[in-house]
Amino acid sequence: MGFIISAIIFFILFYTVVPYFLSRGLGLKVLKRVNDPSKIAFTFDDGPDPIYTPIILDLLKKNDVKATFFVVGSKAENQHDLIQRIHQEGHLIGIHNYVHHSNWFMSPWKIRKGLEATAKIIETITGERPVYYRPPWGMLNLFDFVKRDKYKIILWSIMAEDWRTSGGSEKIKHRLSNIKGGDVILLHDCGDTLGAELDAPRNTINALKDVFKTVKTKGYTCVRVDDFLQ
Repeated sequence: MGFIISAIIFFILFYTVVPYFLSRGLGLKVLKRVNDPSKIAFTFDDGPDPIYTPIILDLLKKNDVKATFFVVGSKAENQHDLIQRIHQEGHLIGIHNYVHHSNWFMSPWKIRKGLEATAKIIETITGERPVYYRPPWGMLNLFDFVKRDKYKIILWSIMAEDWRTSGGSEKIKHRLSNIKGGDVILLHDCGDTLGAELDAPRNTINALKDVFKTVKTKGYTCVRVDDFLQ
């Protein structure tokens, strides 16, 4: 019995914690930032949201900013017009999986099914199949880490902690005050996921009005994630 318990614990650690450490800690097999002093990449997770995503798109257009949206497939399939707008306005659409569940608690087969379903939804709407993927909460498992696949895993170098309303927009601006060239910035355009607050994107929007002005003053160009890799 002791051997079985030890084997189970070892498997759980090998399936979850080890890949997490190698990816988040050491940056193996993922993109967290690039060595480019002139460019930064804003990314948005958990949408599309019918209320906040359009406002963010308006703000991006006003400031001539291109961004990357990692969308949830179950939301995207009910927001065709919004996915089409993101695409038509020149932003990159990536996969956040079909549901916003941790990969630590899903089998490789369920993860694969969700990825393929989401990719098909996006391709049907936009005509382009996504190749960039960010697991929910950045939690990679062994399947994500070792599989040879067409999806490129994107994490981040700066997290604004914008999924909760505490601290308001000032907290977000403070978190983004040290942006440097090559950073990938994690933000959210939806607040209905586990641990988040529904109105939190409102603070993100208010903060970005000033943040975009600051990054322009510093001479940074805001690009899509795929522009980092070219």
